[in-house]
Amino acid sequence: MSSKTKIVVLRMKEIIYTAIFVGLGILLITLFLVMFRPKKDILPTSGDPVRYVPGVYSSVITLNSQDINVEVSVDSKKITSVTLVPLSEAVTTMYPLMQPAMDNLSQQIIKNQSTKNISYSTETRYTSGVLLKAVDQAITKAQITE
Repeated sequence: MSSKTKIVVLRMKEIIYTAIFVGLGILLITLFLVMFRPKKDILPTSGDPVRYVPGVYSSVITLNSQDINVEVSVDSKKITSVTLVPLSEAVTTMYPLMQPAMDNLSQQIIKNQSTKNISYSTETRYTSGVLLKAVDQAITKAQITE
């Protein structure tokens, strides 16, 4: 009778070990599913909606002691306009590409709602670079940070 008991005890240990390993396997699979499942917050959508404090924000460009303000108007969800203020005759004479470059950039920024992926000609690359940097500074002022 004692030999039967030993066989049953060995089988019971095997069942307990198997149950423990199966439990650990299920726990490990559950852990992997929780850790690596796609999260709703991180999923890329058509661009995370950027929120702004409505108003007009400006950034200053200094060119040969003349200050030029780049003004960005925003409402709570989008950029509504990008302009140069004041653009005097001295500035337009000294920098004739300033206004056409801003017009081109303004249309693209309003269409894309971002300064990313903006195209401009090689003739206006330096002017456009300075203007985009100023627009970025103004947009940063307008964004709501959490």
